[in-house]
Amino acid sequence: MSHHHEGDAEYMADECEMEDVADDVDDESIDDGERGGVESDADEFDYSSDKVVDTTAAQARRGQDIQGIPWDNLSITRERYRRTRLEQYKNYENIPGSGDKSGKDCKNTKKGYSFYDFKKNTRSVKSTILHFQLRNLVWATSKHDVYLMSQFSIMHWSSMTCKSSEVLNVSGHVAPSEKHPESLLEGFTHTQVSTLAVREKLLVAGGFQGELICKHLNRPGISFCTRTTFDDNAITNAIEIYNSPSGAVHFTAANNDSGVRDFDMEKFQLSNHFRFPWPVNHTSLSPNGKLLLIVGDNPEAMLVDSQNGKPVDTLSGHFDYSFASSWHPDGMTFATGNQDKTCRIWDMRNLSKSVAVLKSNLGAIRSIRYSSDGKYMAMAEPADFVHVYDVKGGYEKEQEIDFFGEISGISFSPDTESLFIGVWDRTYGSLLEYSRRRNYTYLDALI
Repeated sequence: MSHHHEGDAEYMADECEMEDVADDVDDESIDDGERGGVESDADEFDYSSDKVVDTTAAQARRGQDIQGIPWDNLSITRERYRRTRLEQYKNYENIPGSGDKSGKDCKNTKKGYSFYDFKKNTRSVKSTILHFQLRNLVWATSKHDVYLMSQFSIMHWSSMTCKSSEVLNVSGHVAPSEKHPESLLEGFTHTQVSTLAVREKLLVAGGFQGELICKHLNRPGISFCTRTTFDDNAITNAIEIYNSPSGAVHFTAANNDSGVRDFDMEKFQLSNHFRFPWPVNHTSLSPNGKLLLIVGDNPEAMLVDSQNGKPVDTLSGHFDYSFASSWHPDGMTFATGNQDKTCRIWDMRNLSKSVAVLKSNLGAIRSIRYSSDGKYMAMAEPADFVHVYDVKGGYEKEQEIDFFGEISGISFSPDTESLFIGVWDRTYGSLLEYSRRRNYTYLDALI
């Protein structure tokens, strides 16, 4: 991935910059387009309670904008603003022209389906991003419980109680309260969290300087801290938590120093360290635990043996660097997301070429998730669009979730009933919640 520097935050603004849109609208109603934000002093607050106004499913059915953007009070329509975004959005490419090369192979999908229905937009939950290429900062552990980054805090949001609570604050000094041989007892100060993973009762946060902070959600304090590397280019790009065949809890950390490290969280120690020819941006472990999917600063992806890191196969087809990957629960197919504005679907029975190529609207595919039942796949662009596909139907049917703002992460709940989307925007930053559509028939009710 690109080295982190002060310009990265500026690029994220440029990535969504509207340029001349401000000339077409009321300057007091819409901002200069930085980070894709739409600002208005109308309807932003419920002045009777001094609370930010959320949007419910009932309000959306009556025609209210799901983000609470007061289009009727602005001098531009939503449709025109959307057209301008599509025309002027600048996708980040490490290999120039990659997005133009990938279009010819893309699948023509049928849009307009609704697999997940809008349930609520919560603007009191502010989801934030620190690196413009890394968007895995939202994780659901149940259909009501979701964890996300908000500035220097990892927050828990309950959609059942509509309350948020701080799980971990990394703005100051963070140190482990438990003693383990491999733990860095002095801890860290002012950690910049680049990536996050939460599964069941374990939370792991990765930082820009190779930091890893592990916390059990059912225990007070921090369980484990370590520094994966002291290289200058040490950023932690992705984390995956999984259960080993023995039942022990492990997690894999992918770093910009071209390393992939596996940690045993039962013993709190490094169990494997693999090195690759290029920085690794994301990894995904196959459902049977035998193969590790590696994507990074190379157009080709790799399948490697999860025990020894040796290459099993190389995957060719993308035109730029990849930042997302995910296995289907059946273990036969998997997906990779790339800055060439495509997601490619691969089949283990024939890896010579991808079996499907799915195209984005604006930019890179930066996050991919399969539902636990394997029925749906969601892929997130850097901003504005999350696409949900009917996997069983061969990715022919698509739901396109359309909004405005940078996407900090997406997550299905483990039971597949909820889909959460983190939106980062100066004014309309929020957490979008969708619920799975169920079509019950009379016969279903009798079962």
